[in-house]
Amino acid sequence: MMSDIRFKDFEDVLAAAGSLADAAEAHGSLCGALCAMSPYRMQDWVNEILPDGASLSAESAAMLERVFTATANSFGEQGMEFEPLLPDDEQPLNGRANALALWCTGFLYGLGTGRISDLEGLAGDVGEIVRDFTEISRATGDDADADESNEQAYAELVEFIRVAAQVVFEELLPLRGQAYPSAQRLH
Repeated sequence: MMSDIRFKDFEDVLAAAGSLADAAEAHGSLCGALCAMSPYRMQDWVNEILPDGASLSAESAAMLERVFTATANSFGEQGMEFEPLLPDDEQPLNGRANALALWCTGFLYGLGTGRISDLEGLAGDVGEIVRDFTEISRATGDDADADESNEQAYAELVEFIRVAAQVVFEELLPLRGQAYPSAQRLH
């Protein structure tokens, strides 16, 4: 379950391993790839976010496995259980907004690693979501004050992303086929 995983812990694991991606971007890329490809294995994701030859402690490998499994399982749930892994609400708003933009960048990257050759040319709901995620990925939180209206706007964007990612997952089911990835242990 995603709510059992702390963003900061995930961020620390990636930093210690010399990750090529920010934690939000790494989770977004996982989500996009799970939407676009089947099977998408944990090792595929690790190869995308960590440098070649990165060594992981058993604890770090377990964290990545938990993130992968919880994310994959949340997409498969019937009750729209998916949640993007983002900084806690106690963090400054500008940092959370920047993380949200990076999550969208990662999601688009993950979609692009699949069988979709032209993300901008997608039609229907998925095309609209891709265009919205592209716009969100360009946003910066540098000027975001933590006032009530900005907090509300951020919460609405997070909810939009949560639902939109689930819609993309469901809409791209025919592209992926009926097979679904399973977590595989890192060695």
